[in-house]
Amino acid sequence: MLNFSYFAPTKVVFGKGAEVETANLLKEFGAKRVLVHYGTGSVVKSGLLDKITECLEDAGIYYVKLGGAVPNPRLSLVYEGIKLAKEEKIDFILAVGGGSAIDSAKGIGYGVANDGDVWDFYEGKRKAKACLPVGVVLTLSATGSEMSSSSVITKEEGWLKRGYNSDLSRPKFAVMNPELTMTLPDYQTACGCADICMHTMERYFTNNPGLDLTDALAEGLLKTVMKNALILVKDPKNYDARAEVMWAGSLSHNGLTGLGNDGGDWMTHKMEHEIGGLFDVAHGAGLAAIWGSWARYVYKECLPRFKKYAVNVMGIENKGTDEEIAIKGIEATEDFFRKIKMPTNLNELGIKATDEDLHTMARKCAEGVGGAKGAAKLLKEEDMYRIYKASAGE
Repeated sequence: MLNFSYFAPTKVVFGKGAEVETANLLKEFGAKRVLVHYGTGSVVKSGLLDKITECLEDAGIYYVKLGGAVPNPRLSLVYEGIKLAKEEKIDFILAVGGGSAIDSAKGIGYGVANDGDVWDFYEGKRKAKACLPVGVVLTLSATGSEMSSSSVITKEEGWLKRGYNSDLSRPKFAVMNPELTMTLPDYQTACGCADICMHTMERYFTNNPGLDLTDALAEGLLKTVMKNALILVKDPKNYDARAEVMWAGSLSHNGLTGLGNDGGDWMTHKMEHEIGGLFDVAHGAGLAAIWGSWARYVYKECLPRFKKYAVNVMGIENKGTDEEIAIKGIEATEDFFRKIKMPTNLNELGIKATDEDLHTMARKCAEGVGGAKGAAKLLKEEDMYRIYKASAGE
């Protein structure tokens, strides 16, 4: 195992009706002037936004609202939020929604607390020195951004999708009521489950041996999500299944499932960022669409982990060669994605990518990772192109 540092400071209030604690939590963390940031869909239609703002009014907390967060959250909205927050002398940002609103809120927090262009952080040109405190009322189990250090933003100019990680942006609190996810379309629920799995799988597939305990936590989380994702296909209102998935989403991306290893692979995410940036697809669906092609391309260089995953997570019988077992594990994972109606290639995702598109994504991805990246197998631009090409069925 490798040495590690673990930091997970977010206070979690979990369960039915938890959102009524929002105002008390804001006061606990010293919020006096709050920017309420949210999306465009169910947060408004369900009445949750009104419920939250009424709680703030009753508690005497000043607030302003900024809606409009969309999947693959936009840099232009982050800029708008920075301007509004500075004008209103905001000292706390409350994200009400899923990963898009949370990531956008973090971007706004960076932009308010630091001089210069906030995009510099996402391009790796500078490191943030501060971030306005962020709190979350979660409505979608997916990104784990409610407890993570990460934020992913899309710049419309050039359609660049880039992430920035800093403990400065870890939310101060996360309010999690599984009931709030019940209004989501089935597709969004499935995308979220795919994303949760991938956060743990990115950390799992590495050539560093890691920790047995960390592996056991990762394997247990993956089996829990897969089991309950299948339940939600048949019974979308199942509270217990939604609770399991929601809590797994937070634990999958707060660092817990990668302790003691080399940080993980992350190339499925990096490659999906270019798919999402160019074609504006749902993140979880994009991950599912590229994962199988990535796995088949790298598994021989990370064979012990792929075999262990196949046996311990996917329940493949430990018979045959290691390669045969690993391939069966990859196939079983794709079968799971199909069962929850997730795509397993670009065509199923609805993308008819040209060869120029594939080269463009590979070039942008290579540039975004500094030339090469990968812990299961080091990937360069040509490798990335071949994986995209395989997913496109060419």
